[in-house]
Amino acid sequence: MRSIALVAALSFAGAAQAQTVTVETYSGPVEVPAAPETVVVLDLAGVDALQALGVPIAGVPDIQPPAYLADVMAEAEIVGTLFEPDFEALAVMAPDLIIAGGRSQTQVEPLSAIAPTIDMTIWEDVIGQGRARVEAYGDIFGKEAEADALLADLDAAIEGAQSAAEGMGDALILLTNGGKVSAYGDDSRFGWIHTDLGLPEAFAELDAETHGESVSFEFIAEVDPDIILVIDRGAAIGQDGEAAAVTLDNPLVAGTTAAETGRIIYLDSAALYLVGGGIQSLMLTIEEITDALQNARS
Repeated sequence: MRSIALVAALSFAGAAQAQTVTVETYSGPVEVPAAPETVVVLDLAGVDALQALGVPIAGVPDIQPPAYLADVMAEAEIVGTLFEPDFEALAVMAPDLIIAGGRSQTQVEPLSAIAPTIDMTIWEDVIGQGRARVEAYGDIFGKEAEADALLADLDAAIEGAQSAAEGMGDALILLTNGGKVSAYGDDSRFGWIHTDLGLPEAFAELDAETHGESVSFEFIAEVDPDIILVIDRGAAIGQDGEAAAVTLDNPLVAGTTAAETGRIIYLDSAALYLVGGGIQSLMLTIEEITDALQNARS
């Protein structure tokens, strides 16, 4: 009788000591364990943010990451893919927290049967949601000071980009996929480049579509943007095929103001396409654009 009472008392004490924190997620406020030790991250923007905060990661998906995430991904255990997590491996690992989102968003519910799982998708408001995710991770892992420092750096980088963009004209965001080209406007997944960095749209009537609006070289020539920002999807996912520079190497593109003034900017596509909204990804893209605009101005 005494041993049963002791076990019950110890169990109650353990439960009382367990702490949680309420954080903002894509699906709203969620209560999660505070300072979880074994963490699985099935969202590359989450891997990006946790690496920046210095949080160890136990499990990651099987995917070719951007170069800056290669080390942290190599050090963690592979637990399936973004679309098909390895539920058996996860059950054996018994993580304290699973972070999903983006391409793994559909797996949030089944993953929740294994461990507390949060949906940290970044989509509509990339800068705003990217900031919110860093703040949430800071609260979860007791890294509030580190999160504040990262966000202060982001604010400074955005201000620098806005200054560099001033008076440089309008811009057109293009994504190439082999020989195909799509354009993205200010309400697309890459639209924050327009809205937050102060680069006006060269063509404001683009449809808001997940995969952009398919455009021709004649369209690019007719719009005649002052700046062209290029994302190479094939390079981003490690796919063989025609590179963006080859796709855009034609007289119609060469005749644009952007080409004639040296303002075609080829972005780090893996960071932007695969890790959209990650704090390091945002900083990389912003710095690339700022440097290119400053060089074009000089």
